[in-house]
This record gives sequence, C-alpha cells and structure tokens, in this order.
Amino acid sequence: MKTTIQISLDLTTIPEALDTAHLALRAGVDWLEAGTPLIIAEGMNGVRALRAEFPRIPIVADLKTMDGGWLEAELMAQAGATHVVVMERAHPETIKMVVKAGRDLGIKVMGDNLGARDMVAAAKRLEDFGCDFVVHHIGYDQRRGLVAAGFACPSPLDQLREVVAAVRVPVQAVGGLSIEQAIRTPEYGAPLVVLGAPLTIDADAFKTASGNLEDRLRLICDRVHAYSKDN
Repeated sequence: MKTTIQISLDLTTIPEALDTAHLALRAGVDWLEAGTPLIIAEGMNGVRALRAEFPRIPIVADLKTMDGGWLEAELMAQAGATHVVVMERAHPETIKMVVKAGRDLGIKVMGDNLGARDMVAAAKRLEDFGCDFVVHHIGYDQRRGLVAAGFACPSPLDQLREVVAAVRVPVQAVGGLSIEQAIRTPEYGAPLVVLGAPLTIDADAFKTASGNLEDRLRLICDRVHAYSKDN
C-alpha cells in the first residue's frame, strides 16, 4: 500500500469537523476519520455530514466497537463510512460479526489492539479474524496515567516493527506520536500515517489546534507522500 495520510477529526461539532476536513484536504490529506469524540457528540450525523460534503473521500468511523458488531457496522456503512473500527478486546464473536458486515456491506474493517496485554499477538489475532487493517494503538488515558505515576510514556513505535512483521495487512500506529514520529512510521513498515491529537487537534479540549494548521499539514503531507516516490 502506498503511503496514505488520515486525519482524525477528534472534534465535538459538525461545523468544526467540516472546516478542519476542508483545510486538511487542501493540504493533501487522503482519508478523513470521524473521531470518537465527534461520533459521541453528533452520532451518525457527523459521518453523514462528512459523506455529504466529501462524496469521494474515504471516511473512517472510529466508534471503537465492543459489542453489537453487525448493527454498529451497518449503521456506520449506511451513514457513509468506508472503514469501521473494532476493538481486539471485544468478544471474538463481535469481531467476527464486524468482519462479516464489512464483507457483506462492502466496507473495510480496522482492528484496534488498544489495551491488549500482548500487542503483537493481538494484532495477529485481528488479522486472523479477517480485519483488513491493524491499528497499533497506545491509548490517551494509558499514556497520561503512566506519566502521572512517574513512569516513562509508552509509544506505539516501541513495538511497531514487531507488529508489522507479525501481520500481512497494512498497519497504522496511533497514540501520542510527535509530528516527526508520525511522519517516520512508513520507515517502520506502517504506510497509513494518522494525524490527530496532539498533532493537529488540541488533545485536552478536543478542538482544532491553534496556529497555521494548513501550512503545517501541507509540509507533513509533502514529506509523507514523498516517501512513496523515494521507496
């Protein structure tokens, strides 16, 4: 898979999500993600609004499904999502139902290993269940909690090469990466680069980050897309 840039719209209102999406696409972003905060705040209306505004752009609906796998995948597909996210920590039957819905409805399934005791084994299980992508994910609360307790902050880069080596499907790394780290994930074999909090979104307030975001995103996109041309 060529390098692809996905922006996580971890926002809480549809107007701000649409404004940020327009900005991101002008800068060169390839995929949009209806982030979990947006879905919690606006429901499937957030996904519908993105699909209506951007009819040809891939849209990831990051609902982090834990149960009701078929119904949640169907709702997201009907709203216009092209990709849905199921958690590895869900019951195996839930993962199977999301994968089945993905096949039946023509959408892709991203399996997220957030919270797994063995991240590499979890990634492999997600592939074995039929997920089309693996999201290697160190969670927001996990990172903040460990730092508050005086421990070093874990990074998805710590085991990214192992995860990539364990599966054949494309991998994305998520969770506390700096801009430079996110840009370098293709060097680890993870071609789907995710930009979100704290890169483009204020992680504590769930609003668009301050500063000249479009120029910053354009520089990032140019560097990531150049990786495909150089390799």
